[in-house]
Amino acid sequence: MIPVTPHFKYITNLLNRVLLIMGMGILSAGFLSCRSSGSKINGGSDTMIRYSIPEPPPLDRAESLRLHAACESWYDTVLKVRGFNGGILVARKGQVVFERYSGTGHLPGRDTIRDNTPLQIASITKTFTAMAVLKLVQDGNVQLDDELARYFPSFNYAGVTIRNLLNHRSGLPNYTHFMENMGWDKTRFVTNEDVLEFLISRKADMVNVAPPDHHFSYCNTNYALLALLIEKVTGKKYAEYLQQVFFTPLNMKNTYVFSLKDTGTALPSYDWKGRLMPFGFLDGVYGDKNIYTTVRDLLKWDQFLNSGACFTPETLEQAYAPYSNEKPGIRNYGLGWRMNIYPEGKKIIYHNGWWHGSNASFIRLLKDSATIIVIGNRFTRAVYHARSLANLFGDYYGPEEEEDLEPNRSADSLNLLLPAKDSVRVNTKSLKQRR
Repeated sequence: MIPVTPHFKYITNLLNRVLLIMGMGILSAGFLSCRSSGSKINGGSDTMIRYSIPEPPPLDRAESLRLHAACESWYDTVLKVRGFNGGILVARKGQVVFERYSGTGHLPGRDTIRDNTPLQIASITKTFTAMAVLKLVQDGNVQLDDELARYFPSFNYAGVTIRNLLNHRSGLPNYTHFMENMGWDKTRFVTNEDVLEFLISRKADMVNVAPPDHHFSYCNTNYALLALLIEKVTGKKYAEYLQQVFFTPLNMKNTYVFSLKDTGTALPSYDWKGRLMPFGFLDGVYGDKNIYTTVRDLLKWDQFLNSGACFTPETLEQAYAPYSNEKPGIRNYGLGWRMNIYPEGKKIIYHNGWWHGSNASFIRLLKDSATIIVIGNRFTRAVYHARSLANLFGDYYGPEEEEDLEPNRSADSLNLLLPAKDSVRVNTKSLKQRR
């Protein structure tokens, strides 16, 4: 037995104090890391980011059963009967009340879609791009009203700001149209850098260009450029930055940014008849699309945004503010988020996605603490009808609207697609030539 001396007590108390201080430091790092680490990102630091996100509260059993039964009825009568191939999740206050998976990753196939099967979420990717940019704004690395030309001096569209890109008021034309219309060789993958270079060097030939902040025009070009901005400011590739600041800290293990090396492993998509929609020459562009994830990982994303662990109320207020008010009605767009704004002040914050045969819906009812997520890789418009489930949680009235279809000719026009039997082989070869 060790004798207890005054000296021993002194050492023991000292060690306890050190351990206490270290523990407090670790806890503080968990709460503050998002805001304190922003300046470290630019400069190559790989400091691990941690977030402190509270566990969701328990739900009343009767409410859970009611919501589950209603969601199951909707799934069986609306989604399942339309040949749905993917996953759906509905949550209340972060607790899952309904979850289903249907189909296989390949058609036909035996690779059953499960809770860890990543699928393309198309334009829901924009929510990640937008929040990554807003994190840079919040950390003081960029300003919302900086012109893009400040970071890309050769960008020759005066007055186009970061805010204009985020809220689709840049006036820029859509690369999903002009790359093909202006003669791009469709045997080569387009890159984000190609989009920027085309805008600059072929400006005189561009059509559908408007003055910035003149009107809302949904445009994938905006988010391809924002992905380049993230890379310019952070010194990291877009995929690496998102992995470091969002995916890894949030334990989103089944989420990744698609790149051309993934053409042989990423799940393909199919049209409504089950016909393969092969990868095409626009599939190398990211920021506007190309995140693959699961409904469970998207719930983590939703709960993170609601937690206050990273973004200040002021940042979120800007993200969810309506910026396009020229036309009356409930529909609007914020900074990376679509929204329905009702007369009594309620909002549906959401984004939909559609690329090739993949389509998805990510619906957030902030006031009623509910989340509705659907992702599929066989196209069906029934995915977008999931918005009707909002009425289970509150009085979200008004006629059901059709999907806000993004300009995406690749989903229904074969002239944008390489032949299925040659798509991977030809594009991979061209990629090597370009490098």
